[in-house]
Amino acid sequence: MPEASPLAVGIATLVMVALNAYVVLGGADFGAGVWDLLARGPRAERQRAAIADGIGPIWEANHVWLIFVVVLLFSCFPPVYAHLSTVLHIPLTLMLVGVVLRGSAFTFRAYDSTDSPVQRQWGRIFAVSSTVTPVLLGMCVGANASGALAVPADGDFVTRYVAPWLSPFTVTIGLLGLAVFAFLAAVYLAVEITEPELQEDFRAMALRAAVAVALLALAGLWFGRGTFAEVTAALTGRPLTLLFQTLTAIAAVTTLVALWRRRYRVAQGAAILQVSGIVWGWGYAQYPALVPGVHTIGSAAAPAITLRLVAIGTAVGLVILLPSLAYLFRLFKAETTRPFVRVDTAEHPVPTPPRASR
Repeated sequence: MPEASPLAVGIATLVMVALNAYVVLGGADFGAGVWDLLARGPRAERQRAAIADGIGPIWEANHVWLIFVVVLLFSCFPPVYAHLSTVLHIPLTLMLVGVVLRGSAFTFRAYDSTDSPVQRQWGRIFAVSSTVTPVLLGMCVGANASGALAVPADGDFVTRYVAPWLSPFTVTIGLLGLAVFAFLAAVYLAVEITEPELQEDFRAMALRAAVAVALLALAGLWFGRGTFAEVTAALTGRPLTLLFQTLTAIAAVTTLVALWRRRYRVAQGAAILQVSGIVWGWGYAQYPALVPGVHTIGSAAAPAITLRLVAIGTAVGLVILLPSLAYLFRLFKAETTRPFVRVDTAEHPVPTPPRASR
């Protein structure tokens, strides 16, 4: 395999940074939809209204990080983009449909008449799409990490386009992704909502999701024993991977203790570190492969001139993007500690003007 240039490694690292940002920002928005679906009890409608208030109005801006990942792969590692979009075209298409349905349903639910029974249907579409889409994303990640995407060119349709992403391991990783997103959402909402009863609800949700994350992570390790040997060995054999795992474990314990003691700001910071440790631990275990068994950073990198031009364009774009997002979030999150106010016209609440996602 060709050796990767420092510029190619730098851009691959930037892909991981963007993916990490998408998980901790956009992932929490998906997780909020999960709790919208699971809301039960006498405060269910208040929970849903709080969720709507917490993830709007610019929550779709978090998809910029996923678009960033796609553009970098397409421009700088075209064989990887082509391989992933071909072998995983079924789950990726379903995931795209879920993203579109989720955004449309949230908008229609937020601005439709509260007296209309159709609003409840929009709410269900939003919640179900928010639940299914992270599972599909996790299954794609699991399929790639497992080495299952090294499919034979002469295989049948099921062998090439179904079996790689549909296995006990990939399903487990898909559910793990869902649990991680739900965990982040509950922690973030516990920070933002100051009404004691709702805060306790989201605290309980976060603790339950943390347990689910731990159990599914163990299940993923169990089912992953028979996956791509190099990645599996790297999860325990590389020094930095062990460091990532140690830091992730410390962050996880810190999050649980902080939630138990109701130190929500500490829990939020630790939760972000915990999830980031999972992302980077996986990335480093897979390095230098982008598609294990098929493409590495060196073998898939575009010509040097392309990498340089993309790097320059990315640097200029980030100078504009990052301050813009920071200002947008600050503008809509200026009053982060105000209590949640419920405005009710009928059975369905109308949330106060929603604020930005994290």
